[in-house]
Amino acid sequence: MDTGVIIAIVVAALILLAVLWFLGRKGRERRYETRRTEAREIRREAELGGAQADRTRAEAEAQAAEARRQDALARERAASADQQSREARERHIEAAKKDPDADPDEVAAQFDRERAQGGSVGATGATDTGTTGDQSVEHYEHTDAPGMERERRFERDEEGDVVRDEEYEKPRTDR
Repeated sequence: MDTGVIIAIVVAALILLAVLWFLGRKGRERRYETRRTEAREIRREAELGGAQADRTRAEAEAQAAEARRQDALARERAASADQQSREARERHIEAAKKDPDADPDEVAAQFDRERAQGGSVGATGATDTGTTGDQSVEHYEHTDAPGMERERRFERDEEGDVVRDEEYEKPRTDR
């Protein structure tokens, strides 16, 4: 073989190797760019999911705070109702002491029996009803605010824990 042909074959092989190497790099760069694009999309989805999780967490915290506020308000109202009931009982007993035909002990027992059998309705439309067997308490409250009607029902077990809490709110319809 002629030296020129050998040199031409070697040069052609080197050029072919350079072209293959160049094409390999281009293919690898395309794969990398595709993977970078996929990674950007995954990051964007992760950021969106994180923002949704933050929003959901904030809503849950707001609901928990509202539930704590409502529970505190219910305890406050229950304490107020107990105080009013004690005052009413004392007034009944005081009236019985002044009445020559009434026995204060009998009036107190009658008052206690009436309160044990059923609930009392306050001026706000709230009703507490005690069930006789398990000492649980069910509370119903209806509020008419300007432009809004609210209804709330909750039930406590014998330990005072809320076992059911439902609240309904709807726009007021004037007829």
